[in-house]
Amino acid sequence: MKMIDKYKLLLILLPLAFLEMQCSKSGDAGTATPPVTPPIAALVFSGATASNAALQPSSVNYNVSSLPAIRLSFNNKVDRTSVSTAIALNTKTNAVVPVIYSYERGDSTVVITPTSPLESISRYVVNASTSLRSAQQGALGTAVSIRFATQIDSSRKFPLVSDDALLDIIQKQTFKYFYDFGHPVSGLAPERNTSAETVTSGGSGFGIMALITGISRNYITRTEGLTRMQKIIAFLKNTAQTVHGAYPHWLNGTTGAIIPFSTADNGADLVETSYLVQGLICARQYFSGSGDEATLRTDINTIVNRVEWDWFRQNNQDILYWHYSATGGFAINMKIQGWNECLITYVLAASSTTHGVPAAVYTNGWANNGGAGFINGNTYYGYTLPLGPDRGGPLFFEHYSFLGINPNGLSDTYANYVTQTKNHTLINYNYCKTNPNNYFGYSDSTWGLTASDIENGYAASSPANDLGVIAPTAAISSLPYTPVESMKALKFYYYTLGDKIFKDYGFVDAFSLKDQWFASSFLAIDQGPIIAMIENYRTQLLWNLFTSAPEVKAGMISLGFSAPYL
Repeated sequence: MKMIDKYKLLLILLPLAFLEMQCSKSGDAGTATPPVTPPIAALVFSGATASNAALQPSSVNYNVSSLPAIRLSFNNKVDRTSVSTAIALNTKTNAVVPVIYSYERGDSTVVITPTSPLESISRYVVNASTSLRSAQQGALGTAVSIRFATQIDSSRKFPLVSDDALLDIIQKQTFKYFYDFGHPVSGLAPERNTSAETVTSGGSGFGIMALITGISRNYITRTEGLTRMQKIIAFLKNTAQTVHGAYPHWLNGTTGAIIPFSTADNGADLVETSYLVQGLICARQYFSGSGDEATLRTDINTIVNRVEWDWFRQNNQDILYWHYSATGGFAINMKIQGWNECLITYVLAASSTTHGVPAAVYTNGWANNGGAGFINGNTYYGYTLPLGPDRGGPLFFEHYSFLGINPNGLSDTYANYVTQTKNHTLINYNYCKTNPNNYFGYSDSTWGLTASDIENGYAASSPANDLGVIAPTAAISSLPYTPVESMKALKFYYYTLGDKIFKDYGFVDAFSLKDQWFASSFLAIDQGPIIAMIENYRTQLLWNLFTSAPEVKAGMISLGFSAPYL
Protein backbone atom coordinates (compact mmCIF):
# COMPACT_ATOMS: atom_id res chain seq x y z
CA MET A 1 0.00 0.00 0.00
CA LYS A 2 1.31 3.37 -0.86
CA MET A 3 2.17 5.79 1.95
CA ILE A 4 -0.45 8.26 0.75
CA ASP A 5 -3.17 5.60 0.92
CA LYS A 6 -2.21 4.68 4.48
CA TYR A 7 -2.47 8.29 5.43
CA LYS A 8 -5.97 8.61 3.95
CA LEU A 9 -7.08 5.46 5.77
CA LEU A 10 -5.79 6.87 9.04
CA LEU A 11 -7.81 10.02 8.51
CA ILE A 12 -10.95 7.91 8.12
CA LEU A 13 -10.38 5.51 11.00
CA LEU A 14 -9.32 7.99 13.67
CA PRO A 15 -12.70 9.80 13.84
CA LEU A 16 -14.55 6.51 13.89
CA ALA A 17 -12.40 5.31 16.73
CA PHE A 18 -12.97 8.54 18.62
CA LEU A 19 -16.75 8.24 18.10
CA GLU A 20 -16.69 4.63 19.31
CA MET A 21 -14.76 5.69 22.40
CA GLN A 22 -17.30 8.43 23.18
CA CYS A 23 -20.20 6.01 22.76
CA SER A 24 -18.41 3.56 25.00
CA LYS A 25 -18.03 6.27 27.67
CA SER A 26 -21.68 7.16 27.57
CA GLY A 27 -22.59 3.52 27.66
CA ASP A 28 -20.87 3.29 30.99
CA ALA A 29 -24.06 4.77 32.56
CA GLY A 30 -26.42 2.36 30.80
CA THR A 31 -28.48 2.90 27.65
CA ALA A 32 -28.41 5.84 25.19
CA THR A 33 -30.58 9.01 25.91
CA PRO A 34 -33.98 8.68 24.20
CA PRO A 35 -34.94 11.32 21.61
CA VAL A 36 -37.07 14.29 22.90
CA THR A 37 -40.71 14.26 21.66
CA PRO A 38 -41.79 17.74 20.50
CA PRO A 39 -44.88 19.16 22.39
CA ILE A 40 -48.32 19.08 20.75
CA ALA A 41 -49.09 22.53 19.38
CA ALA A 42 -52.01 24.39 21.01
CA LEU A 43 -55.19 25.01 19.03
CA VAL A 44 -55.50 28.72 18.21
CA PHE A 45 -58.67 30.61 17.27
CA SER A 46 -58.10 32.63 14.10
CA GLY A 47 -61.45 34.33 13.36
CA ALA A 48 -65.21 34.08 13.03
CA THR A 49 -67.88 35.05 10.55
CA ALA A 50 -71.66 34.93 10.38
CA SER A 51 -73.01 34.51 6.89
CA ASN A 52 -69.56 35.62 5.65
CA ALA A 53 -69.52 38.87 7.67
CA ALA A 54 -66.70 39.15 10.20
CA LEU A 55 -67.56 38.83 13.90
CA GLN A 56 -65.48 40.63 16.51
CA PRO A 57 -64.92 38.92 19.87
CA SER A 58 -64.38 42.24 21.64
CA SER A 59 -67.84 43.76 21.09
CA VAL A 60 -71.48 42.98 20.33
CA ASN A 61 -71.98 42.22 16.63
CA TYR A 62 -75.26 43.67 15.40
CA ASN A 63 -77.62 42.92 12.54
CA VAL A 64 -76.85 39.21 12.25
CA SER A 65 -79.28 37.08 10.26
CA SER A 66 -81.90 35.12 12.19
CA LEU A 67 -80.66 31.93 10.52
CA PRO A 68 -76.91 32.46 10.35
CA ALA A 69 -74.09 30.10 9.43
CA ILE A 70 -71.54 30.93 12.11
CA ARG A 71 -67.99 29.90 11.21
CA LEU A 72 -65.24 29.56 13.80
CA SER A 73 -61.80 29.08 12.26
CA PHE A 74 -58.67 27.65 13.90
CA ASN A 75 -55.01 27.13 13.02
CA ASN A 76 -55.37 23.34 12.79
CA LYS A 77 -58.05 20.80 12.12
CA VAL A 78 -60.26 20.13 15.12
CA ASP A 79 -61.10 16.84 16.75
CA ARG A 80 -64.74 16.44 15.79
CA THR A 81 -65.50 14.40 18.90
CA SER A 82 -64.70 17.39 21.12
CA VAL A 83 -66.82 19.94 19.26
CA SER A 84 -70.36 19.29 20.58
CA THR A 85 -69.31 19.64 24.22
CA ALA A 86 -66.90 22.52 23.68
CA ILE A 87 -68.80 24.82 21.30
CA ALA A 88 -72.32 26.06 22.10
CA LEU A 89 -74.77 28.76 21.07
CA ASN A 90 -76.67 30.36 23.97
CA THR A 91 -79.34 32.99 24.46
CA LYS A 92 -78.86 36.13 26.55
CA THR A 93 -80.26 34.20 29.53
CA ASN A 94 -77.84 31.30 28.88
CA ALA A 95 -80.40 28.88 27.44
CA VAL A 96 -78.84 26.44 24.96
CA VAL A 97 -79.86 26.85 21.32
CA PRO A 98 -80.02 23.59 19.31
CA VAL A 99 -77.52 23.68 16.43
CA ILE A 100 -76.03 21.55 13.68
CA TYR A 101 -72.24 21.31 13.35
CA SER A 102 -70.47 20.96 10.04
CA TYR A 103 -66.86 21.40 8.91
CA GLU A 104 -64.86 23.21 6.25
CA ARG A 105 -61.21 23.79 5.27
CA GLY A 106 -60.08 20.33 6.20
CA ASP A 107 -61.91 20.48 9.56
CA SER A 108 -60.09 23.65 10.65
CA THR A 109 -63.39 25.62 10.44
CA VAL A 110 -66.44 24.64 12.47
CA VAL A 111 -69.79 25.80 11.07
CA ILE A 112 -72.59 26.25 13.63
CA THR A 113 -76.11 26.55 12.21
CA PRO A 114 -79.26 26.88 14.38
CA THR A 115 -81.84 24.19 13.71
CA SER A 116 -84.56 26.87 13.49
CA PRO A 117 -84.54 30.66 13.02
CA LEU A 118 -83.38 32.72 15.98
CA GLU A 119 -85.65 35.33 17.51
CA SER A 120 -85.27 38.74 15.90
CA ILE A 121 -83.66 41.62 17.82
CA SER A 122 -82.28 39.24 20.41
CA ARG A 123 -78.88 38.71 22.00
CA TYR A 124 -76.92 35.46 21.58
CA VAL A 125 -73.41 34.27 22.36
CA VAL A 126 -71.20 31.58 20.81
CA ASN A 127 -68.81 30.05 23.32
CA ALA A 128 -65.84 27.80 22.55
CA SER A 129 -64.23 26.40 25.71
CA THR A 130 -60.69 25.15 26.24
CA SER A 131 -62.00 21.59 26.11
CA LEU A 132 -61.95 21.92 22.32
CA ARG A 133 -59.09 19.82 20.86
CA SER A 134 -57.18 19.66 17.63
CA ALA A 135 -56.88 16.41 15.72
CA GLN A 136 -53.43 16.04 17.41
CA GLN A 137 -55.16 16.65 20.80
CA GLY A 138 -53.82 20.15 21.28
CA ALA A 139 -56.11 22.14 23.58
CA LEU A 140 -57.63 25.48 22.64
CA GLY A 141 -55.32 27.88 24.44
CA THR A 142 -57.86 30.61 25.22
CA ALA A 143 -61.63 30.30 25.42
CA VAL A 144 -63.58 32.23 22.80
CA SER A 145 -66.82 34.16 23.40
CA ILE A 146 -68.58 36.02 20.58
CA ARG A 147 -71.72 38.07 21.27
CA PHE A 148 -74.13 39.02 18.54
CA ALA A 149 -77.61 40.46 18.08
CA THR A 150 -80.03 39.36 15.41
CA GLN A 151 -81.43 41.81 12.89
CA ILE A 152 -84.81 43.53 12.96
CA ASP A 153 -87.60 41.57 11.35
CA SER A 154 -89.02 44.18 8.98
CA SER A 155 -92.20 42.27 8.17
CA ARG A 156 -95.50 43.90 9.12
CA LYS A 157 -96.78 42.51 12.43
CA PHE A 158 -100.32 43.86 12.13
CA PRO A 159 -102.57 44.58 9.12
CA LEU A 160 -102.06 47.92 7.42
CA VAL A 161 -104.81 50.43 8.24
CA SER A 162 -105.38 54.13 7.64
CA ASP A 163 -103.58 56.62 9.86
CA ASP A 164 -106.86 57.57 11.52
CA ALA A 165 -107.73 53.94 12.23
CA LEU A 166 -104.23 53.37 13.59
CA LEU A 167 -104.60 56.23 16.06
CA ASP A 168 -107.90 54.70 17.17
CA ILE A 169 -106.19 51.36 17.77
CA ILE A 170 -103.44 52.97 19.85
CA GLN A 171 -105.81 55.10 21.92
CA LYS A 172 -108.29 52.29 22.54
CA GLN A 173 -105.63 49.82 23.65
CA THR A 174 -103.95 52.40 25.90
CA PHE A 175 -107.32 53.33 27.39
CA LYS A 176 -107.54 49.82 28.85
CA TYR A 177 -104.75 50.66 31.29
CA PHE A 178 -106.92 53.27 32.99
CA TYR A 179 -110.36 51.70 32.60
CA ASP A 180 -109.90 47.93 32.64
CA PHE A 181 -106.88 48.07 34.97
CA GLY A 182 -108.08 50.94 37.16
CA HIS A 183 -107.99 50.17 40.88
CA PRO A 184 -111.19 48.30 41.83
CA VAL A 185 -111.87 50.35 44.99
CA SER A 186 -110.67 53.87 44.20
CA GLY A 187 -110.87 53.78 40.41
CA LEU A 188 -107.48 55.55 40.36
CA ALA A 189 -104.57 54.57 38.15
CA PRO A 190 -102.05 52.05 39.43
CA GLU A 191 -98.53 53.47 39.40
CA ARG A 192 -97.51 50.64 37.06
CA ASN A 193 -98.89 47.28 36.00
CA THR A 194 -97.20 45.55 38.95
CA SER A 195 -98.14 48.07 41.65
CA ALA A 196 -100.85 46.12 43.47
CA GLU A 197 -102.33 48.63 45.97
CA THR A 198 -100.13 51.59 44.96
CA VAL A 199 -102.00 54.19 42.93
CA THR A 200 -100.55 57.45 41.63
CA SER A 201 -102.09 60.87 42.05
CA GLY A 202 -100.44 62.48 39.03
CA GLY A 203 -100.94 59.45 36.81
CA SER A 204 -104.58 59.38 37.88
CA GLY A 205 -104.96 62.95 36.63
CA PHE A 206 -103.70 61.72 33.27
CA GLY A 207 -106.08 58.76 33.61
CA ILE A 208 -109.04 61.09 34.08
CA MET A 209 -108.09 62.74 30.79
CA ALA A 210 -107.92 59.26 29.23
CA LEU A 211 -111.39 58.51 30.62
CA ILE A 212 -112.81 61.65 29.01
CA THR A 213 -111.15 60.64 25.72
CA GLY A 214 -112.61 57.14 25.99
CA ILE A 215 -116.13 58.51 26.40
CA SER A 216 -115.64 60.94 23.51
CA ARG A 217 -114.41 58.10 21.29
CA ASN A 218 -117.24 55.73 22.36
CA TYR A 219 -114.91 53.20 23.95
CA ILE A 220 -117.34 53.38 26.88
CA THR A 221 -120.69 55.10 27.31
CA ARG A 222 -121.06 58.47 29.02
CA THR A 223 -122.95 56.70 31.82
CA GLU A 224 -120.08 54.25 32.32
CA GLY A 225 -117.61 57.10 32.35
CA LEU A 226 -119.67 59.09 34.85
CA THR A 227 -119.93 56.07 37.14
CA ARG A 228 -116.16 55.65 37.12
CA MET A 229 -115.66 59.36 37.77
CA GLN A 230 -118.06 59.24 40.71
CA LYS A 231 -116.00 56.43 42.23
CA ILE A 232 -112.77 58.40 41.73
CA ILE A 233 -114.16 61.66 43.09
CA ALA A 234 -115.76 60.05 46.13
CA PHE A 235 -112.45 58.42 47.01
CA LEU A 236 -110.44 61.60 46.51
CA LYS A 237 -112.93 63.69 48.47
CA ASN A 238 -113.71 61.38 51.38
CA THR A 239 -111.00 58.71 51.71
CA ALA A 240 -107.65 59.77 50.25
CA GLN A 241 -105.27 61.37 52.74
CA THR A 242 -104.12 64.90 51.96
CA VAL A 243 -101.73 67.36 53.59
CA HIS A 244 -102.82 71.00 53.35
CA GLY A 245 -105.23 69.87 50.65
CA ALA A 246 -102.50 68.40 48.46
CA TYR A 247 -102.14 64.73 47.61
CA PRO A 248 -99.07 62.55 48.01
CA HIS A 249 -97.24 61.02 45.08
CA TRP A 250 -98.57 57.56 45.97
CA LEU A 251 -101.68 56.39 47.79
CA ASN A 252 -103.04 53.07 48.91
CA GLY A 253 -105.86 52.46 46.46
CA THR A 254 -108.09 50.84 49.06
CA THR A 255 -107.44 52.77 52.27
CA GLY A 256 -106.32 56.12 50.86
CA ALA A 257 -103.29 56.13 53.15
CA ILE A 258 -100.09 57.84 52.05
CA ILE A 259 -97.48 55.48 50.64
CA PRO A 260 -94.08 57.19 51.01
CA PHE A 261 -92.29 57.88 47.74
CA SER A 262 -89.07 58.00 49.75
CA THR A 263 -88.18 58.24 53.43
CA ALA A 264 -88.65 62.01 53.60
CA ASP A 265 -91.25 62.20 50.82
CA ASN A 266 -94.13 60.95 52.93
CA GLY A 267 -96.59 63.79 52.57
CA ALA A 268 -97.88 66.25 50.00
CA ASP A 269 -96.45 66.39 46.48
CA LEU A 270 -97.59 69.65 44.94
CA VAL A 271 -96.48 68.78 41.39
CA GLU A 272 -98.31 65.43 41.36
CA THR A 273 -101.32 67.23 42.82
CA SER A 274 -101.23 69.71 39.95
CA TYR A 275 -101.41 66.88 37.40
CA LEU A 276 -104.40 65.48 39.25
CA VAL A 277 -106.14 68.86 39.42
CA GLN A 278 -105.45 69.43 35.71
CA GLY A 279 -107.42 66.26 34.97
CA LEU A 280 -110.16 67.13 37.46
CA ILE A 281 -110.75 70.53 35.86
CA CYS A 282 -111.03 68.86 32.44
CA ALA A 283 -113.62 66.46 33.89
CA ARG A 284 -115.56 69.29 35.51
CA GLN A 285 -115.72 71.11 32.20
CA TYR A 286 -116.66 67.93 30.32
CA PHE A 287 -119.49 66.73 32.57
CA SER A 288 -121.61 69.82 32.05
CA GLY A 289 -125.06 68.29 32.46
CA SER A 290 -127.54 68.43 35.30
CA GLY A 291 -128.33 65.95 38.09
CA ASP A 292 -125.47 63.58 38.84
CA GLU A 293 -123.12 65.56 36.58
CA ALA A 294 -123.85 68.75 38.51
CA THR A 295 -123.14 66.95 41.78
CA LEU A 296 -119.89 65.68 40.33
CA ARG A 297 -118.83 69.22 39.44
CA THR A 298 -119.57 70.41 42.96
CA ASP A 299 -117.48 67.62 44.45
CA ILE A 300 -114.62 68.36 42.05
CA ASN A 301 -114.68 72.00 43.12
CA THR A 302 -114.47 70.92 46.76
CA ILE A 303 -111.32 68.92 46.01
CA VAL A 304 -109.72 71.61 43.85
CA ASN A 305 -110.51 74.52 46.17
CA ARG A 306 -109.02 72.95 49.29
CA VAL A 307 -105.51 72.64 47.79
CA GLU A 308 -103.46 75.22 49.73
CA TRP A 309 -101.13 76.31 46.95
CA ASP A 310 -100.06 79.34 48.95
CA TRP A 311 -98.92 77.15 51.86
CA PHE A 312 -96.21 75.75 49.61
CA ARG A 313 -94.58 79.17 49.38
CA GLN A 314 -92.98 78.28 52.75
CA ASN A 315 -93.61 81.49 54.69
CA ASN A 316 -94.65 83.60 51.70
CA GLN A 317 -91.48 83.31 49.66
CA ASP A 318 -91.75 84.14 45.96
CA ILE A 319 -91.44 80.49 44.96
CA LEU A 320 -93.32 77.22 45.42
CA TYR A 321 -91.86 74.16 47.13
CA TRP A 322 -92.46 70.66 45.84
CA HIS A 323 -93.00 68.69 49.08
CA TYR A 324 -94.44 69.08 52.54
CA SER A 325 -94.72 66.38 55.17
CA ALA A 326 -96.86 66.33 58.30
CA THR A 327 -93.90 64.74 60.10
CA GLY A 328 -90.94 66.41 58.40
CA GLY A 329 -92.33 69.72 57.22
CA PHE A 330 -90.34 71.24 54.34
CA ALA A 331 -87.34 69.00 55.10
CA ILE A 332 -86.78 68.10 51.43
CA ASN A 333 -86.74 71.83 50.65
CA MET A 334 -86.99 71.33 46.90
CA LYS A 335 -87.89 74.45 44.96
CA ILE A 336 -90.14 74.19 41.91
CA GLN A 337 -88.06 76.12 39.45
CA GLY A 338 -87.93 75.78 35.67
CA TRP A 339 -87.70 74.97 32.95
CA ASN A 340 -89.08 71.48 33.53
CA GLU A 341 -92.42 69.67 33.77
CA CYS A 342 -93.94 72.00 36.38
CA LEU A 343 -95.43 74.93 34.45
CA ILE A 344 -98.89 73.52 35.22
CA THR A 345 -98.18 73.83 38.96
CA TYR A 346 -97.71 77.59 38.73
CA VAL A 347 -100.67 78.04 36.39
CA LEU A 348 -102.97 76.22 38.82
CA ALA A 349 -101.54 78.00 41.86
CA ALA A 350 -102.26 81.33 40.16
CA SER A 351 -105.72 80.08 39.11
CA SER A 352 -106.89 79.03 42.57
CA THR A 353 -109.87 81.02 43.81
CA THR A 354 -109.20 80.03 47.44
CA HIS A 355 -105.42 79.74 47.87
CA GLY A 356 -103.98 81.62 44.91
CA VAL A 357 -100.48 83.02 44.53
CA PRO A 358 -99.41 86.35 42.97
CA ALA A 359 -97.55 86.74 39.69
CA ALA A 360 -94.31 87.50 41.59
CA VAL A 361 -94.16 83.84 42.62
CA TYR A 362 -94.10 82.84 38.95
CA THR A 363 -91.69 85.57 37.90
CA ASN A 364 -89.20 85.32 40.75
CA GLY A 365 -89.59 81.64 41.52
CA TRP A 366 -90.43 79.56 38.48
CA ALA A 367 -88.80 81.83 35.88
CA ASN A 368 -85.95 82.98 38.15
CA ASN A 369 -86.44 86.40 36.57
CA GLY A 370 -85.28 84.97 33.27
CA GLY A 371 -82.01 83.80 34.79
CA ALA A 372 -79.91 80.66 34.80
CA GLY A 373 -81.74 77.35 34.67
CA PHE A 374 -84.70 78.87 32.86
CA ILE A 375 -83.61 80.79 29.78
CA ASN A 376 -81.60 78.88 27.18
CA GLY A 377 -81.52 80.63 23.79
CA ASN A 378 -78.94 78.32 22.23
CA THR A 379 -79.34 76.63 18.85
CA TYR A 380 -79.06 72.87 18.43
CA TYR A 381 -79.33 71.08 15.07
CA GLY A 382 -80.56 74.35 13.61
CA TYR A 383 -83.36 74.88 16.17
CA THR A 384 -83.30 77.61 18.80
CA LEU A 385 -84.44 76.49 22.24
CA PRO A 386 -86.00 79.32 24.27
CA LEU A 387 -86.05 77.60 27.67
CA GLY A 388 -84.51 74.75 29.58
CA PRO A 389 -81.27 72.80 29.94
CA ASP A 390 -78.74 71.74 27.33
CA ARG A 391 -80.58 70.29 24.31
CA GLY A 392 -83.86 70.52 26.19
CA GLY A 393 -83.80 67.68 28.70
CA PRO A 394 -86.28 64.78 28.67
CA LEU A 395 -89.32 65.21 26.45
CA PHE A 396 -91.84 64.88 29.27
CA PHE A 397 -91.01 68.54 30.00
CA GLU A 398 -93.19 69.33 26.97
CA HIS A 399 -95.92 66.80 27.75
CA TYR A 400 -97.17 66.82 31.35
CA SER A 401 -98.09 70.50 31.60
CA PHE A 402 -99.33 70.65 28.03
CA LEU A 403 -101.88 67.88 28.33
CA GLY A 404 -104.20 70.69 29.39
CA ILE A 405 -102.38 73.91 28.52
CA ASN A 406 -102.62 74.56 24.79
CA PRO A 407 -99.24 75.88 23.55
CA ASN A 408 -100.67 77.06 20.23
CA GLY A 409 -100.56 80.85 20.14
CA LEU A 410 -99.34 80.92 23.75
CA SER A 411 -96.59 83.30 24.80
CA ASP A 412 -95.32 85.30 27.74
CA THR A 413 -92.29 87.44 28.55
CA TYR A 414 -89.99 84.44 28.27
CA ALA A 415 -91.07 82.30 25.33
CA ASN A 416 -93.32 81.51 22.43
CA TYR A 417 -94.58 78.10 23.51
CA VAL A 418 -95.11 76.74 20.02
CA THR A 419 -91.41 77.36 19.45
CA GLN A 420 -90.53 75.86 22.84
CA THR A 421 -92.53 72.66 22.50
CA LYS A 422 -91.80 72.06 18.83
CA ASN A 423 -88.09 72.89 18.87
CA HIS A 424 -87.40 70.88 22.00
CA THR A 425 -88.99 67.90 20.26
CA LEU A 426 -87.10 68.46 17.00
CA ILE A 427 -83.81 68.73 18.89
CA ASN A 428 -84.54 65.40 20.57
CA TYR A 429 -85.53 63.89 17.21
CA ASN A 430 -82.43 65.14 15.42
CA TYR A 431 -80.17 64.03 18.24
CA CYS A 432 -81.48 60.46 17.89
CA LYS A 433 -81.37 60.62 14.10
CA THR A 434 -77.76 61.91 14.14
CA ASN A 435 -76.95 59.26 16.79
CA PRO A 436 -73.62 60.60 18.11
CA ASN A 437 -73.11 57.53 20.31
CA ASN A 438 -73.66 55.22 17.33
CA TYR A 439 -76.28 53.17 19.16
CA PHE A 440 -77.77 50.35 17.13
CA GLY A 441 -81.36 51.05 16.06
CA TYR A 442 -81.55 54.83 16.43
CA SER A 443 -83.04 56.42 13.30
CA ASP A 444 -85.69 58.80 12.06
CA SER A 445 -88.18 56.03 12.92
CA THR A 446 -86.76 55.15 16.33
CA TRP A 447 -86.36 58.22 18.50
CA GLY A 448 -87.55 59.86 21.69
CA LEU A 449 -85.67 60.26 24.97
CA THR A 450 -87.62 60.86 28.16
CA ALA A 451 -88.04 59.43 31.66
CA SER A 452 -88.88 55.73 31.58
CA ASP A 453 -87.97 52.31 32.82
CA ILE A 454 -84.57 51.05 31.75
CA GLU A 455 -83.23 47.53 32.12
CA ASN A 456 -83.04 46.95 35.89
CA GLY A 457 -83.96 50.52 36.78
CA TYR A 458 -85.45 53.89 35.87
CA ALA A 459 -83.83 56.96 34.32
CA ALA A 460 -84.64 60.36 32.88
CA SER A 461 -83.13 59.92 29.42
CA SER A 462 -82.19 62.93 27.33
CA PRO A 463 -79.46 63.93 24.87
CA ALA A 464 -77.35 64.74 27.93
CA ASN A 465 -78.13 61.35 29.51
CA ASP A 466 -78.51 58.93 26.63
CA LEU A 467 -78.51 55.29 27.74
CA GLY A 468 -79.71 53.85 24.45
CA VAL A 469 -83.30 53.44 25.69
CA ILE A 470 -86.26 54.68 23.67
CA ALA A 471 -89.67 55.30 25.27
CA PRO A 472 -92.63 55.16 22.86
CA THR A 473 -94.42 57.87 24.84
CA ALA A 474 -91.72 60.38 23.89
CA ALA A 475 -92.37 60.50 20.15
CA ILE A 476 -96.07 59.58 20.25
CA SER A 477 -97.01 62.18 22.88
CA SER A 478 -95.26 64.75 20.69
CA LEU A 479 -97.73 64.27 17.82
CA PRO A 480 -99.19 67.78 18.20
CA TYR A 481 -95.69 69.29 17.78
CA THR A 482 -94.05 67.01 15.20
CA PRO A 483 -96.85 65.14 13.41
CA VAL A 484 -94.72 63.83 10.53
CA GLU A 485 -91.79 62.64 12.63
CA SER A 486 -94.03 61.26 15.41
CA MET A 487 -96.31 59.39 13.02
CA LYS A 488 -93.33 57.76 11.35
CA ALA A 489 -92.10 56.53 14.72
CA LEU A 490 -95.57 55.36 15.76
CA LYS A 491 -95.93 53.30 12.58
CA PHE A 492 -92.52 51.72 13.05
CA TYR A 493 -93.28 50.86 16.66
CA TYR A 494 -96.63 49.33 15.72
CA TYR A 495 -96.03 47.62 12.39
CA THR A 496 -92.36 46.58 12.72
CA LEU A 497 -91.76 46.24 16.47
CA GLY A 498 -95.36 45.56 17.44
CA ASP A 499 -94.84 41.89 18.27
CA LYS A 500 -92.39 42.98 20.96
CA ILE A 501 -93.74 46.27 22.29
CA PHE A 502 -97.50 46.55 21.58
CA LYS A 503 -99.25 44.57 24.30
CA ASP A 504 -102.28 44.47 26.62
CA TYR A 505 -102.29 48.16 27.51
CA GLY A 506 -100.72 49.67 24.41
CA PHE A 507 -97.01 50.22 24.02
CA VAL A 508 -94.71 48.95 26.74
CA ASP A 509 -92.84 51.60 28.65
CA ALA A 510 -89.50 51.44 26.84
CA PHE A 511 -87.09 49.37 24.79
CA SER A 512 -83.47 49.26 23.69
CA LEU A 513 -82.47 47.90 20.30
CA LYS A 514 -78.87 48.42 21.40
CA ASP A 515 -79.29 46.02 24.32
CA GLN A 516 -82.12 43.94 22.81
CA TRP A 517 -84.27 44.74 25.84
CA PHE A 518 -88.02 45.28 25.85
CA ALA A 519 -89.85 46.36 28.98
CA SER A 520 -92.76 44.34 30.28
CA SER A 521 -93.98 47.34 32.25
CA PHE A 522 -96.65 49.98 31.70
CA LEU A 523 -96.56 53.24 33.70
CA ALA A 524 -99.54 55.54 34.20
CA ILE A 525 -97.45 58.68 33.71
CA ASP A 526 -96.30 57.42 30.30
CA GLN A 527 -99.52 55.79 29.06
CA GLY A 528 -101.65 58.82 29.95
CA PRO A 529 -99.84 61.33 27.74
CA ILE A 530 -100.07 58.94 24.79
CA ILE A 531 -103.86 58.83 24.73
CA ALA A 532 -104.32 62.49 25.77
CA MET A 533 -101.84 64.00 23.33
CA ILE A 534 -103.11 61.90 20.44
CA GLU A 535 -106.54 63.35 21.22
CA ASN A 536 -105.18 66.89 21.38
CA TYR A 537 -103.57 66.27 18.00
CA ARG A 538 -106.84 64.99 16.56
CA THR A 539 -109.46 67.26 18.15
CA GLN A 540 -107.82 69.52 20.78
CA LEU A 541 -110.44 68.10 23.17
CA LEU A 542 -108.43 68.31 26.39
CA TRP A 543 -106.83 71.62 25.50
CA ASN A 544 -110.26 73.09 24.87
CA LEU A 545 -111.69 71.71 28.11
CA PHE A 546 -108.91 72.87 30.39
CA THR A 547 -108.50 76.33 28.92
CA SER A 548 -112.27 76.88 28.97
CA ALA A 549 -112.19 76.99 32.78
CA PRO A 550 -112.75 80.60 33.90
CA GLU A 551 -110.23 80.44 36.76
CA VAL A 552 -107.57 79.01 34.42
CA LYS A 553 -108.05 81.89 32.00
CA ALA A 554 -107.82 84.40 34.83
CA GLY A 555 -104.79 82.72 36.33
CA MET A 556 -102.85 82.55 33.08
CA ILE A 557 -103.62 86.17 32.29
CA SER A 558 -102.44 87.19 35.76
CA LEU A 559 -99.08 85.52 35.03
CA GLY A 560 -98.64 87.48 31.82
CA PHE A 561 -99.64 84.85 29.29
CA SER A 562 -101.40 85.74 26.08
CA ALA A 563 -103.18 83.37 23.71
CA PRO A 564 -106.25 83.45 21.45
CA TYR A 565 -108.16 81.34 23.95
CA LEU A 566 -107.51 83.62 26.94
